[in-house]
Amino acid sequence: MADRQDFAEQAMQYAPQLYSAALRMTRNQADAEDLVQETYLRGFRSFHTFTEGTNLRAWLFRILTNAYINTYRAKQRRPTETDLADVEDLYLYRRVGSMETAAANLSAEDQFLDLFTDDEVKSALEDLPENFRLPVLLADVDGFAYKEIAEMLDIPVGTVMSRLHRGRKAMQRALYEYAEARGITTGAAGTTADTTT
Repeated sequence: MADRQDFAEQAMQYAPQLYSAALRMTRNQADAEDLVQETYLRGFRSFHTFTEGTNLRAWLFRILTNAYINTYRAKQRRPTETDLADVEDLYLYRRVGSMETAAANLSAEDQFLDLFTDDEVKSALEDLPENFRLPVLLADVDGFAYKEIAEMLDIPVGTVMSRLHRGRKAMQRALYEYAEARGITTGAAGTTADTTT
């Protein structure tokens, strides 16, 4: 059992990560601040249930996700304003390191995403339905494992995998449409149509 007096010392280091995740979830700065405050309040009250030596970050993210689902998702109105421009750390599938190392290690998915502006990637992510957006955020932005996401969202691991697959596919379709609009596709679809005649 953890001691409540240790809560601030151990948990506050995760405040920037929690705020970034809350901002991506709520899409509104004031709501994100409220969500993080609610997360810390709930965490403090139940810190005695936290098992020392386990993943405190995952525990706090689970509280954050549950607070979001219970409070903000229940609201009928959704904010129309988007404060995601303030979030500088939303770079999906990017690796850390020197430019040469990063270029050498890029997967096909990384190379594909490098064709797009951050705003286009953010827009594709934001346009996902809620039940796909949360798993994609937790997996691809915050780096949680399928099992951790399943626990946070209280759904089976198979459902997490399915929603991630469908969410990523929807993002790929949206990004392909951006590529077509910018004229950076190879026109393979037109070639396929010509060969069938």
